Amino acid sequence: MIRLIVGLGNPGAEYEDTRHNAGFWWVDQAARQLGGHLAHDRAYHAFVARVNRPDGPVWLQQPLTYMNLSGKAVAPLARFFKILPEEILVVHDELDLPPGQMKLKQGGSAAGHNGLKDIQAQLGSQNFWRLRLGIGHPGDRGEVAAYVLRKPPASERQLIEANVDESLKALDLLLAGQMDKAMMKIHAKPPRPKPPRPAGPPAAASSASPAGSVAPGVPGTGTQEPAE
Repeated sequence: MIRLIVGLGNPGAEYEDTRHNAGFWWVDQAARQLGGHLAHDRAYHAFVARVNRPDGPVWLQQPLTYMNLSGKAVAPLARFFKILPEEILVVHDELDLPPGQMKLKQGGSAAGHNGLKDIQAQLGSQNFWRLRLGIGHPGDRGEVAAYVLRKPPASERQLIEANVDESLKALDLLLAGQMDKAMMKIHAKPPRPKPPRPAGPPAAASSASPAGSVAPGVPGTGTQEPAE
């Protein structure tokens, strides 16, 4: 089961809407969904919420150490409450996925993500879970640092927020440790819209007057009189 959910990002109003803060957006929504309240906890260098559930407490965390030192916030909380790496879910932005795509996985390398690198170093393990929210890649490695610290255009922000909304539908499965079911739900692609049905050929117009109608220009009973 998942006992600690960490959303990665940078503190401060100037970073609030940048791509690198997608993990913060997710935890904000999760706290609302679970009825938790994120509050500054100096002991853990983070905003932290504790949510009591029937199967035990769950912690939500947004590190305030800046991205490169995320592990400085995660490791002390995990150690104090005896939370194992496999009971931790880290939600973060992912360059290798386009906006509108997301993936859930356990373990693996940090793939250049400095927040993940520091968490791995501080925990001494790669075995935690990651929810990767696609933000796309600028196409040039040298532009990555500036790219992640910029606000996405509205169209991309909507796709990222749609991923947040969709993945939160699997929150109860994640907390229960039903990771296979959660993965199926998170990785499911929306059904393709059905193409519009082609319109049929137009009906052929009839040159004959309908029965019971009066022929144009001819008075009488509804039948055309013969020419004299």
